[in-house]
Amino acid sequence: MTTENKMSQRLDRLQKHLKRENPVLVSVVDRYRVLDQVAQKIGLLKPTESYATQISWWPLVSVLGTFSAGKSSFINSYLGIDIQQTGNQAVDDRFTVVSYSNEPEVRTLPGLALDGDPRFPFYRISKEIEEVSEGEGAKIDNYLQMKIIPSEKVRGKILIDSPGFDADEQRKSILRITDHIIDLSDLVLVFFDARHPEPGAMKDTLEHLVRGSQRRNESGKFLFILNQIDTSARDDNLEQIVASWQKALVQAGLVSGRFYVMFNKDLAVPVGDKNVWDRYVSKRDTDYDKIIKRMEGVNEDRVYRIMSGMESLVNQIEQQAIPQLIQATQSWRKRVLWLDAIIISLLFGVSSYATHELGMWSFSELPSPTVLISSGIAFVVVFIALHFFIRGKVANSIAATLNEEESYGNVRAAFLKNTRFFRSILIDKPAGWGRATINKLDNIRQDIESFVQELNDVFSHSAKKEPERKIGEEHKEK
Repeated sequence: MTTENKMSQRLDRLQKHLKRENPVLVSVVDRYRVLDQVAQKIGLLKPTESYATQISWWPLVSVLGTFSAGKSSFINSYLGIDIQQTGNQAVDDRFTVVSYSNEPEVRTLPGLALDGDPRFPFYRISKEIEEVSEGEGAKIDNYLQMKIIPSEKVRGKILIDSPGFDADEQRKSILRITDHIIDLSDLVLVFFDARHPEPGAMKDTLEHLVRGSQRRNESGKFLFILNQIDTSARDDNLEQIVASWQKALVQAGLVSGRFYVMFNKDLAVPVGDKNVWDRYVSKRDTDYDKIIKRMEGVNEDRVYRIMSGMESLVNQIEQQAIPQLIQATQSWRKRVLWLDAIIISLLFGVSSYATHELGMWSFSELPSPTVLISSGIAFVVVFIALHFFIRGKVANSIAATLNEEESYGNVRAAFLKNTRFFRSILIDKPAGWGRATINKLDNIRQDIESFVQELNDVFSHSAKKEPERKIGEEHKEK
């Protein structure tokens, strides 16, 4: 089986999986196939690559924080299934990826199930871990595990529980995976423990989670949660503890993001003062409802983000990649033609001098036809050889200034495709670019607009059609 067929089958499996868990996206994969074809003809993607494999198709909610901050208790309560161990000490030092299964029992799979499955956002994460910590990439099971559960709460989405950040062992690898998770997540819940009111003692955690969130363009997806706040009810100092934590977050650089307080009502012990306890419960319920509402909305957020990402790729190809290729090709052509002119002058001068010195002809007597033909053939052969040598060297020199890893593909490879020996140096348009390609990109844009309109109808329940139908099903490939 060719690598191209393997990629096609991979996309087929993706669509099959989406049909079960997130049907609105099934038809969007077909648009990515068209976009892949465009990028492959231009040279931005290899035939074995696809934009569809570079994004997460499942909404991802990550739960981060310190040990004993109540992350696992919150997950168990939210899912209605006790899938995570809880306790005041570190009970699990691995990232746990929770996804839906229609099987009646909870099953735990090793990290290899994630590292080797391209449908999940941890595909080949072992290579990234290896780059950070040599030798650790082979120990993927020490960092990741997967749990598939029969809970509708995670149908069509992925939930991730993380180990505590105040762990010293394997810290670099843990933080590398954490950054990977944060980048992919649609929503990040950051838990702190209200029982430890010394936020200054958690400087490293605050630095990585808070300032890290501000370095990203999507700081609004971070929810900062002060958990187990019920422990302050006896002293009735909720406001003081909240103010202390908010001050610490601001000092750590937090300028945006939401701050909530929470506790597990199933585990909490009410205090004697009913008014105080009611106030705590009311605040907890209000914040909890807001958190759950955000979690339930990630499905919609992810779909819109995928649409936005596709439109961004279309625009980047047209507005960034193509102008770069045109500029690089023009620079290459100009330099090669100037060097060709110099070479022609030098070859003409050298050949004239050589033949004159050898007495093959003089300025008063023209050379014989045989001499002219032989000299001409030699001239052409040497020029062609030098021309292709020079155009290759100039192309490599210019290619070295172009990026191999842009979000829209490999500009360097696309440029080198335009400088191949069989392609005329006088061609202005980049390879694979023309009216037909522009029309394909325009059609994708139009499809995206139609998708978004239909999504608005589906998610707002203003349309009478069932939400489970495929979005864009009526849009045939153009």
